[in-house]
Formats: sequence, C-alpha cells, structure tokens
Amino acid sequence: MRSLLGNVAFRRLFVGRLVTNAGDSLYAVAAMWLVFELTGSTFYTGLAGALTMGPQALQAFVGPLVDRWPLRRLLVGIQVTQAVVVLVVPAAWLLGVRSVELVLVVVPALSMLNQFVYPAQSAALPRIVDDDELADANAAFSFAYQGADLVFNALAGALIALFGAVALYAIDSLTFLVAAVLFAGVVVPAAGAGDTATHGAEEAPSAGDAGDAVGDDPAAGPAETDGGESDGSDRGEPDGYLDRLRGGAAFVRGTPLVWLLGAGVLTNGLLGVSTAVLPAFADTMGGAGAYGAIRAATAEGLLVGALLGSKLDHVGFARLFVPGFLLSAAGWFAALFAPTLPLTALCFALALLPVGATNVLVSTLIQRMVPDDFLGRVSAILGSASVAVMPIGSLLGGTLGETVGVWETMAAGGFGLLWIAVYVAAVPTLRRLPPVSEARTIAA
Repeated sequence: MRSLLGNVAFRRLFVGRLVTNAGDSLYAVAAMWLVFELTGSTFYTGLAGALTMGPQALQAFVGPLVDRWPLRRLLVGIQVTQAVVVLVVPAAWLLGVRSVELVLVVVPALSMLNQFVYPAQSAALPRIVDDDELADANAAFSFAYQGADLVFNALAGALIALFGAVALYAIDSLTFLVAAVLFAGVVVPAAGAGDTATHGAEEAPSAGDAGDAVGDDPAAGPAETDGGESDGSDRGEPDGYLDRLRGGAAFVRGTPLVWLLGAGVLTNGLLGVSTAVLPAFADTMGGAGAYGAIRAATAEGLLVGALLGSKLDHVGFARLFVPGFLLSAAGWFAALFAPTLPLTALCFALALLPVGATNVLVSTLIQRMVPDDFLGRVSAILGSASVAVMPIGSLLGGTLGETVGVWETMAAGGFGLLWIAVYVAAVPTLRRLPPVSEARTIAA
C-alpha cells in the first residue's frame, strides 16, 4: 500500500474517489429520506430507488465512450456537471418549491452522470498501477467507497436530524467540485502503453504534476495520452460506437465472466426489493438517525470485507463464495430478528463482510482477465447487466412494503445473498475458476 500511495496518479485518483464517494453517501441518504419524509410512502421510496438504479442498467452503453474518450477530461467534466445538477433541489427549496416530483427528477439525472465515473476509474486503474498491485489498488478503492459510506452515512443521519435533508444537497455540490480539482491532476497513459513513469513515486511526468491537459499537445506521444484516443486502432478494432459495443459484448460471451451475471442479477434484484423499504424499516427503529446507523453498518461490513479481500486473492473462487455467502445470508436474517438497533446494525455489518471481500476480488479478476482497451466496455456491460433488475426490484419492493409488510419485504435481501452461494456451488465453470492471483489476460 505504501508504494501505491507513492504513485502520484494513483494517489490523486484515490483521494478524488474518496471525496466524491463522501458526497455521494450524504446525497444517497438525503435523497431517500427526503422522499420518505415528503410522502411517508414505501411506494415512493421504491420509485426513488428505481429511478436511482435505472440508469445503472444503461451503463453498458457508456462503456464504448469510456474506452474512447480521454479519461481525465471525462472524470473532471462529470464532477462539475454533477455539482451544478445537485444544487437544483436546495435552490428550489429556497424559492419555496418543495415537491417530491422535483426530487424524483434530480435523482435519475445524477445517477445517469455517475454511470460514466466508475467504468472510467476502473479502466484507468490498470494503466496507472503495476499488475501485481491491482488487488491492493482495488481494495484501496473499495476502502474509499465503503469508508466514506461508513462515516458519512452515519453523519448524514445526524445532519438530517439537525439541519434537514436539503442541506446535504448543498454540501454534496462542494464535494463534486473538490473531486474535479483532484481528478484534473491525474495522468492516465493510453491503453497498451505499458509501464510509464506514473508507476513510480514522484517520477510522474512533469505535465501531470502541474495539472496540465496531457494529450492536448499534438506532439505528445501515446504514453502521455489522457484516456487513450488510440484505443482499438492499434489492435485493428472497428472504430464505430456500435462496433465497439458489440465487440465488448462478444468478448464477455466468450469468457467465464458471463457466468458471473447469473449470480449478480437475481441477488441485486432482491436487494433492490429490500432497499425500497429500508427507510420505513429504519423509521420503526428511530427515524433518520436509525437509517443513517443501518447504512453506516452495511458500509462498515463492506469496508472490512474489502480490506480482507485483498489478502484472499490466493484462495479458490468457490471456496470463498459458497461458505461466505451462506454466512452473509444468515447475518441478514439475524438482523431482522434482532431486538435492538445496535444488534440489528451489527448483524447487517456481518452480513455484508463477504460482499465487500468478493467485490474486490471480482473487480481484480475482471481487470486481470480483460485487455486494457476492452476494460471500460466490459466493466460497464457486466455492471449494467447485473443491476438491470434492481429498478424492477425497487418498484416491487415499494409495492410489497405497502401490501405485504416492511419486515417481510426486507427478508428478500437475505434470500438474494443465499442465492449466490447456491448458484456458485451449482455452476461448474465458477467452481473451477482459479484464485484471482492466478488469473491471466484472455486474448481478444
């Protein structure tokens, strides 16, 4: 980890991710709670969840653009745009316009913008760190994501109680602007450029240290191209958007990675069902503070799991997934029966430990198996396909919360976690997957 933090490009990307994830955590809690506060209805929180998750299903269509556009400009541009969009809600509240419809318009707009960010970061990571550091780098990124969630989900509950949910939108705008400044200093070599000076400690190109727009200079060589406009051309790959999209989908179909979708699709759909009623579930345990505490506990489980995941890349895939997700499901169901909020939070944290560990390992597996110039597309396709049913799950969860009951709807998440253990045990291709440390790049 020390060598990673000595890598200038990684350090800036890591801190930028930490800052923007902190803001996202505040916003995620504020948006769902504001909708519940305005309506008191699980149907509307389910709708808000669906509108948040719906754009994630479109992530596959941004993959070819991520592989084509300069990554640094993309990251900076998205952060600035999000900073402006998120201010719409507090501005409207100041003008006396307070409606759930406005919140439900802003939610998918921010979510759609976010679909460019994570594939871009995933595509950048293998270009700025050495191959043997990928597991640690992914663990660090997961730490940034889950660590921010842990702290700021809990903080969000307290801030909502003190100042109201709308104030968190204004704070979030500032975090997007700070992240934009940090991303502006990241130098991303072109795909296939090989090791560059950015892998060193303070030996990154001076243009990157100065924050100049590397790649703007026509005389700049490919090793300094920000985002790799030459991606695909060096491999003789067709240059059209649809050709690149089809190429990414064809690559996934020809690899064991396609079998991962069977695990993720149903599980994410059932977790979407539970997410829809989580504000109502927390409201029975203490309101906004309880909601923040439960969100923080799930983030804590994911964070600790991520830190453990980077140490488990030598263990066989099925040996981790099957027992891990059996324990995960048990923890989820225990949380629903726990008599107090602290015990509920603790059980949710334990349930998410295996999820955090396997998230890191799956990310590393993908980055090791997929060539750099396909990585943005493949990451986006897998992410899009795995979450495509979550909006449907959220809508279903909102309806079930009104008709069947909140507790019963929350149980769906436990069955989703149980499904992963059953599925991995039943699919020979996944049982035979090697440890992540032994995975090798698949020829395109």
